[in-house]
Amino acid sequence: MLAALLLAVALAVYVPASQAAHQSRPLRESATGSKKHHHHHPRVLRVGSWKGIKGQFRSIQAAVDAARPGDWILVGPGDYHERADHRKKAARRGPQPSHTPAAVIIAKPRIHLRGMNRRKVVVDGTKPGSPRCSSNQKNQDLGPKDSNGDRLGRNGILVWKSNRVSVDNLSACNFLSGSGSTGNEIWWNGGDGGGKINLHNFEGRYLTATSTFYGDGTNAASYGIFSSDASGGSWSHMYASNMSDSNYYVGACQQVCNQVVDHVWSEYSSQGYSGTNAGGKVVIKHSEFDNNQSGFTAGALNNDDWPSPQEGACPGGNTSPITHTYSFWVFMDNYVHDNNNPNVLGVGIAAVAPVGTGLLLYGGRDDTVMHNRFSNNGAWAVVFLTYPDTETPPDDVIAAGDDCRGGVNAGPPSNACVYDDWGNAVLYNTFHNNGWFKQMASPTGNNSSNADIGEITSTSGPTNCYHYDVEQGGGTVTTSPAGLEQSKPVCDRHTVPANGNLVMTNDVICDSQAFAGLAPGVNSTPCQPGSYYPRKTTVVMHPVPRHLASMPNPCKGVPANPWCPRRDKD
Repeated sequence: MLAALLLAVALAVYVPASQAAHQSRPLRESATGSKKHHHHHPRVLRVGSWKGIKGQFRSIQAAVDAARPGDWILVGPGDYHERADHRKKAARRGPQPSHTPAAVIIAKPRIHLRGMNRRKVVVDGTKPGSPRCSSNQKNQDLGPKDSNGDRLGRNGILVWKSNRVSVDNLSACNFLSGSGSTGNEIWWNGGDGGGKINLHNFEGRYLTATSTFYGDGTNAASYGIFSSDASGGSWSHMYASNMSDSNYYVGACQQVCNQVVDHVWSEYSSQGYSGTNAGGKVVIKHSEFDNNQSGFTAGALNNDDWPSPQEGACPGGNTSPITHTYSFWVFMDNYVHDNNNPNVLGVGIAAVAPVGTGLLLYGGRDDTVMHNRFSNNGAWAVVFLTYPDTETPPDDVIAAGDDCRGGVNAGPPSNACVYDDWGNAVLYNTFHNNGWFKQMASPTGNNSSNADIGEITSTSGPTNCYHYDVEQGGGTVTTSPAGLEQSKPVCDRHTVPANGNLVMTNDVICDSQAFAGLAPGVNSTPCQPGSYYPRKTTVVMHPVPRHLASMPNPCKGVPANPWCPRRDKD
């Protein structure tokens, strides 16, 4: 159990929340349409200018405030320093909690926010008048103050409990964390921490989320593209980088997430993706995760991203049309490579994600990893771990006596809620040059568990399974414990005994430096002399690639208007 508790320190993942409001005066013309209405044709509200034609509004929030459900908001090129969270009157701050301020708040259903050019339409978290996405400390905006006088931080675009809202074809940068639930660049929020799904059928396409500033790490961008307490999402053609926690986050959506993540690219963060208590239909496909500390992580937590656990089985005992099995959570057709980067932002527990890991499922159940390429991940390409969480869910959950849902309470002294990994499948994947950290260790070092695949289980339970995986160029897929492809090839969830895999547990703790700085004189033991895992030297903030595609036709689907003279069919 000690090894499991050590692992808890190593791999916990913190998750935040976000929102707030802003407005500026219109330019000349007001939005058309009667104030009194029950049904109306969608209007197009235009912000800034496009091809020499001025819109009705100078700010995005002003257009959002004027919009009615069903309307479109088109945004021309510009650097938009939106400041809904800096409104003077508290009554105008927005419908969301005060601890989640945001630059732009959308709290109306069926709003379609779309930039006319992905690279040139920027929602910028720095102070007004600053250069675009400035890295200069004096230009950073840390948001309004909380009741103690501390800065709350800021979120970028917040969609608050509003169904069928789309955000497309723009960039967001430099929205930084503070004392509040902040630091998220774009967030679909169904009521973070509430344990209920209050946002449905959302969409994001051709989005970029990044940051150029981190300071001492206290005020840093936390998450790029974020959804919580939401169901029915579609994300595609996105890029995110330079986050202190993760570039993409899907969580707190139980077994009804129904979310597809397609053609996204994730770089230069502690975690390329993180997902908490996200189950049922979740499909991550055709995407690339590289140059992160850990490429992709998902699993169960017992905190305010309740309800736990992470359960990828098809609800109602149905069969997935993708896997043709019990598993509805699928990671497929992705390229996961070179996630060996310690020189990234890392704040809080996310900073101890194990360097050199491609995909990590902690306490994850009934998930499928299929038809992917895993290359050049120095520690492990795919890892399944037991997760003993010492966090607690919301007070009302504890009062109802459900304070370790889906897990096993370890009892005193830790009272950890232990989530085991089971029923997962690793199928038809291609591996190449993973686990090479162990070749860098001295003969007296550890690192012996570094491999293509690693597994730790703490209880007797439904088997994980592995078959039809191949090593590119020939050879045998390497695993810890050895021979997983041979000993666990059958995906029928039959019961197998636990394997604590103490050697790998010690390697994970050494890799993550879980104990470093916890107390005077405590370091990253149990590293053996001669062990090799890359350590942070200096944080490097990387620019956004120049070749990211903009939406081919930003007028597609938009009602006819001066910027889009005719309506192009969907």
